[in-house]
Amino acid sequence: MKKKNKLYIAGAVILTIFFIYLMIYFDLWLRAKEAYQEGEKYWSWYEQPGLKIKNLEENFAKEKIKLDKQLEKRKIKPEEYEKKLNILKYENEREKEESAIKYAYFWYQTAVELFSPPESKWVKLSQVKMQLAKEKWKEELRAKGIKFEEYMLE
Repeated sequence: MKKKNKLYIAGAVILTIFFIYLMIYFDLWLRAKEAYQEGEKYWSWYEQPGLKIKNLEENFAKEKIKLDKQLEKRKIKPEEYEKKLNILKYENEREKEESAIKYAYFWYQTAVELFSPPESKWVKLSQVKMQLAKEKWKEELRAKGIKFEEYMLE
């Protein structure tokens, strides 16, 4: 009877460890996929700047509507509304000025460095795109006349 209990416990422990490993693998796979997709979003913004502007304007409009509703419901004072609106405008303009390819590079890098191992499909795709994005980012910096050293891009 004791041998059966020990075998049952050992089997349960092994199954638990396997299940935990499977959950971790799946979590890393999903996170790598999400990071890759974010990189793809920024890559598309690099290739189509109008798409970036459209998306940022849509996000700005959504956030402004939220602020407007808070003001209507008197959850915030008019002075606070103006401050938050100015911050929202500033953030929107800053995001328009940011390099989309730089963000693509960092999202791909995130997938590669934080979510591997395991070497999922998303990590492998990110490895390839990360190098291409870095080269495009360097080209962008050179075109703007910005001097940089390799270590500055990490």
